[in-house]
Amino acid sequence: MQPEIRKYLYDICQACKTLLDFIQDKSLQDYNADLLLRSGVERQLMIIGEALSQAYKLDPALSESVSNIREIINLRNVIVHGYAIVENETIWGIMEDDLPRLYKEVQSLLQQE
Repeated sequence: MQPEIRKYLYDICQACKTLLDFIQDKSLQDYNADLLLRSGVERQLMIIGEALSQAYKLDPALSESVSNIREIINLRNVIVHGYAIVENETIWGIMEDDLPRLYKEVQSLLQQE
């Protein structure tokens, strides 16, 4: 694996860990009520999307190891460019349902080689 790809995967892994820390013991109601939490979550999702986009450009085969790679990259674009349509319930669902899987997949990739 190229060192640059490894760096992007490390950044994704760190952002996933940060997000899991942010949402620990939190609910959707907490998320809705806390602008700072929402802002932090969205920032980490942007980092994940951008890092994944850059890694994917270097190695399109990542799509075989990372579930929903295009959707993750597209989420970053929606948060940045379509922020007015971002729904808290959608983001919270991603945190609960998709983030743990992404974290495991990226950890697995980093353990290779």
